[in-house]
Amino acid sequence: MPTYDYECSVCGKRIAVEQSIKDKPLRKCPKCGGKLEKLLPQTVNLIFRGSGFYITDYKRSGESSQKSEGKREKPDDGQKQ
Repeated sequence: MPTYDYECSVCGKRIAVEQSIKDKPLRKCPKCGGKLEKLLPQTVNLIFRGSGFYITDYKRSGESSQKSEGKREKPDDGQKQ
């Protein structure tokens, strides 16, 4: 659940509350009963779950495994040594 920060416009108290996105914002300060204002988030916590976040998860079709690992064969220029 996301955490929302509020600040009271009367006493200046700041509180952090875990709320669902569907919940209505808080209106009254629990300390003095003044009006609460929702603050912009100071930090963003991202959690990546599941597969699909690595470059190796998205191999291009038709690419050989040697090319994807950075190994390349020398081109044949038709000259014999």
